[in-house]
Amino acid sequence: MKVMNFEPTPNPNAMKFNVDGKLIEGGSRSYDTPAAADGDPLATALFALGKVQTVFYMPGFVTVSKLEGAEWSALAPAIARTIETTAVTPVSSDASAGIGGEGGLMDKINRVLDAQIRPALAGDGGGLEVVALEGLNLQIRYQGACGSCPSSIAGTLAAIQNLLQAEVDEGLVVTAG
Repeated sequence: MKVMNFEPTPNPNAMKFNVDGKLIEGGSRSYDTPAAADGDPLATALFALGKVQTVFYMPGFVTVSKLEGAEWSALAPAIARTIETTAVTPVSSDASAGIGGEGGLMDKINRVLDAQIRPALAGDGGGLEVVALEGLNLQIRYQGACGSCPSSIAGTLAAIQNLLQAEVDEGLVVTAG
């Protein structure tokens, strides 16, 4: 696996590392702690570098958030080397079967998220997971660069809610947790 480049994200504490192969077959993996990454060789190796706060990856990129005080000038090359030297074979994602089962409101929500929201977030090194749907209350969790980005807290959340209200149901209320 070769890191083709690494680039800043809208979150100054997160960097996106683009690779020339597939890390996983589809979906995403997201880890907020070293303990959560147990059993994932790539995430475990990245956390072992120290100064790494979160690890998020999709088939073609890895996004790493750094701890306060860490400098990208030293950390980014070490992350790139770790990605390249940690032998990974594409594995299936840990994506859940989906909240709310087959059909209905959740399928409509996921179609909009998959078509319009998740690709945009991935472009900035992030992602979005649906945590729960209770009635018309949708709870999401940002992943990767979006997880601790100030703009995801308000602006992006409002945009997601507005889009889902326009395309799925005007009564949807979206919260991040």
